[in-house]
Amino acid sequence: MLTMKISKYLSLIIIFFLTISLSAKAQVDTIRLKDRRLNTSVLKPGLNQYLVYFQDPKKKTTLRFSLWLRNIQLQDRNGEKVFTITQHWFGNDSTSYRYIYSINKTSDFAPIYHSETIGTKTKAYNWSADKIIGADSVAQNLQKSFSLDFKLPNFNWNLDIETFEMLPLAESKTFAINFYDAGLDPPTYVNYKVAGSEVIQTIGNEKADCWKLVTEGDYKGTHYSETYWISKKDHEFLKEEDSFNGTYRYKIKMPANAPDLMVRFTK
Repeated sequence: MLTMKISKYLSLIIIFFLTISLSAKAQVDTIRLKDRRLNTSVLKPGLNQYLVYFQDPKKKTTLRFSLWLRNIQLQDRNGEKVFTITQHWFGNDSTSYRYIYSINKTSDFAPIYHSETIGTKTKAYNWSADKIIGADSVAQNLQKSFSLDFKLPNFNWNLDIETFEMLPLAESKTFAINFYDAGLDPPTYVNYKVAGSEVIQTIGNEKADCWKLVTEGDYKGTHYSETYWISKKDHEFLKEEDSFNGTYRYKIKMPANAPDLMVRFTK
């Protein structure tokens, strides 16, 4: 009888600790600006280029390509250290081109300013912790009268690549990030789960041990998934694979010796 009681007691202890362990693994880490969980010191200034291509398995002889240039710089703005991130998106014709310019604090990556130009149309915003408004100092700003109050501070969704590189990635972690896409629907928390590790091959037959960061959901009745490979050693965003409505999008980071196209464009 005593043996049965001891056995039952030990079983309850085991169940208790298993429950705690599973609960800890399932816990979601909320990334808030005030907590400064992003490691901004690992965000390296310089030019990063990404080959972006789209695949529709139904169209076996066609792929769509674009090249994204994202230039990160450290600057001083009114006595405050900031990241300025300039993006150029190139496609096979002028209608594919986008110019994007963002300013963020170096202390916590809080957005300060964001603008996007497609063709001759520009949308520009001044961004703070409690609201975003159209930048009235930008000529012909289509969003000059735009205004949206925030319940909570948020991160610029257009800078997701840079945000992911600064996350404290670790096994079984899930992060909830309050992202906002400027000028669109109100901010929303998006969950990103570390779905294990994978060693991928890079240029020159070198190998990089990466965290796999995954998110998925539904948009207008269609399921989507996105997977990102971020190196453990250098916090470097190396690869992305997305699926949506039977089609796929890939992003591959180009090697550092890829030419800076902007040097010749500005001559």
